This record gives sequence, C-alpha cells and structure tokens, in this order.
Amino acid sequence: MSLVELITRADARGLAGSGLACLDRCVPLLDGDDEILRPLWATLADDAMPGPGWARELERARDALAGPDASGEDEAVLLARRMLAAAPAECSGAGIRTWADACSVASLRIHRLLDSAGDSAGEDLRRQDGAEPPSPLVAAELRRQLTVLNALTGHGPAGLRRALEISTEGRRVLRAVVSRRARGRA
Repeated sequence: MSLVELITRADARGLAGSGLACLDRCVPLLDGDDEILRPLWATLADDAMPGPGWARELERARDALAGPDASGEDEAVLLARRMLAAAPAECSGAGIRTWADACSVASLRIHRLLDSAGDSAGEDLRRQDGAEPPSPLVAAELRRQLTVLNALTGHGPAGLRRALEISTEGRRVLRAVVSRRARGRA
C-alpha cells in the first residue's frame, strides 16, 4: 500500500503515532533531547486512547521545545516548528488525520532540504518513468514512514514499540545530518 493509502486507512492511534513519529525524527532541528516526546508516545499506549493525557503532554512538549522568534530560522526548522504547533489537542477526528498527513509531507520536505545529495542526481539515476528517484535521505524517511504506519495498522498498542524504534533510528540519522550541516557552516 502507498503512504497515502496507509494514512487514509489508519485509525486515530495510527494517525497520532504517524504524525508523532515524523515530529520525533525532526526533534534535532528543535534542539530537543531524545526523550522529550516520550510522554506523548506513552499516551498512545493507553487502551482508552484517545485520552486527556495527549493534550497535557503535547502542551509540555510545546513548552520544552519553544524556540526563539522564527524570523532567523531556516525552512527545515520552521517546518518542524509548524508540525509541533499544528498538533491537535484532540487525538481523534479529522484534525488528527490532517495533522498526520501534513507531518508526513513536512518531514519528507525537511529531509529533502537537508540531504546534501538532494538535487545532484544524474541522468543515469532516473527511473523508468523519467522522474528522478528520491535522494537517499528522503528515500530512507519514506521507508520509515511506511514502516511506522504498517506497524501501527492493526497492531494497536503493540505496534507502538516498533514505531518508536523506527523513529529513534531516524532521529539519530537526522541528528548526524544536522551536526554535519552545522560543522559545514562553521
């Protein structure tokens, strides 16, 4: 199934987990520590999900990741901040589906912006349909998004562990990219 189909078919837990995983992988852009979103993940494990814990933990994460005035930030950081700001307080309904979809798009865009090989693919790398294949960082992010949605679809709280593992791996990769990028600017 495609990413769009998986998002369309996901339940509230799957959508919240998908959006949260995208945001979690982008935490290095917000100067957040690796455990900052862990309480939000924990709210998704609750059998009574969606519950009131999501809104409370979301507000705590927003406070902890609040950054400076956005005027001097680059596009990747702004996209990550928008993901966090747009997260709905209610972990259900159309709002969570819209957020999960927007997070997917934003996260892919962030990875495209940060991938140093992004637009340098040569003619020999073109797919049969004539379009360039995604850059390595974007392709890996797309695989992570698909894996997270597959883990969450139909597996309920049990799929959260796998989704969190995938998110942690992606966060490490992005942290290395952000670090390398910062050294290149210095």
